[in-house]
Amino acid sequence: MERVHNFSAGPSVLPVSVLEKAQKELLNFEGSGMSVMEMSHRSKVYMDIIAQTEATLREIMAIPNNYKVMFLQGGASMQFSMIPMNLSKNGIADYVNTGQWATKAIEEGSRYTKINLVASSEDKNFNYIPEFDKSKFSKDADFFHISQNNTIFGTRFTELPDTGNVPLVSDMSSNILSEVFDVSKFGMIYAGAQKNMGPAGVVVVIMREDLITGETLPNTPLMLNYKTHADNDSMYNTPPTFGIYLAGLVYKWVKELGGVAAMQKINEEKAALLYDYLDESSMFSATVGKKDRSLMNITYVTGNKDLDDKFVKEAEKAGMVNLKGYRSVGGMRASTYNALPIESVKALVEFMKKFEMENK
Repeated sequence: MERVHNFSAGPSVLPVSVLEKAQKELLNFEGSGMSVMEMSHRSKVYMDIIAQTEATLREIMAIPNNYKVMFLQGGASMQFSMIPMNLSKNGIADYVNTGQWATKAIEEGSRYTKINLVASSEDKNFNYIPEFDKSKFSKDADFFHISQNNTIFGTRFTELPDTGNVPLVSDMSSNILSEVFDVSKFGMIYAGAQKNMGPAGVVVVIMREDLITGETLPNTPLMLNYKTHADNDSMYNTPPTFGIYLAGLVYKWVKELGGVAAMQKINEEKAALLYDYLDESSMFSATVGKKDRSLMNITYVTGNKDLDDKFVKEAEKAGMVNLKGYRSVGGMRASTYNALPIESVKALVEFMKKFEMENK
């Protein structure tokens, strides 16, 4: 069967060339006589895989040498606990609430440290990124946490807060590798793989080495101590081997395209195609103002729930799937992650034009 135009928010579309290579190597990886899923994670063959995966990620993100890269399990949600468990020293942390995942991070973080809510966009159902008042920043905060791209509400930070000596911690689950970031501006970056890097089951943590002290809150489990994983190169226990292998293929794919800068240009072009149409349409409208619009998750509505539902159903019949918006936002959401071809966005826009004409 033909592949659909997959606008899923996650797990999301993967590059066809990556899937084909994984398919080709599934039974016999590079003459080893076995699948990556079957080999020992301590074998030389697999050690080479994980080392090359890390090296390629370091290259395409220009990760400085004083940062550790860890491939962990538990998803980004596990990090909501691990971060305060490992970084709490003064017992206070600054958070910005820009959506559901930020809310969950705050709720979980409050179990381990005092939360100072610096800013929130909850008053307008998270349809914007709030301005920052530096007088509200905690001078003795252990870290400053943001969710950099908001999958559900379609917003993103276009400017980073200036946190001074306080480590900036960013959840980049839905925008990592989508645009160029200066890693040195962050104390820590973490991202679930299932949107822009590979299948569900892997979370990447990029962390400045001086923050990995091993000094955690009392009773922190060994497996939730970053030093456990940093000291063992993500191999303290059996890592998610196949997921890491696939992530490595995605990193190589990004590199071959020209790197993250080239990927950013493609993403900006894809987003512009859809946003430009939304801004001129008399039926559809974007739910986020221009300043804070996500490149990865584009949310829009008709203003009529029945018409929204009709659009989603007819789009699916036309081969465009996973366009239904999250229940707290409604309407539609087109997730245009790195691996979504520009042809899919063009097909969606053409379908939207046709739908608008037929449903005036």
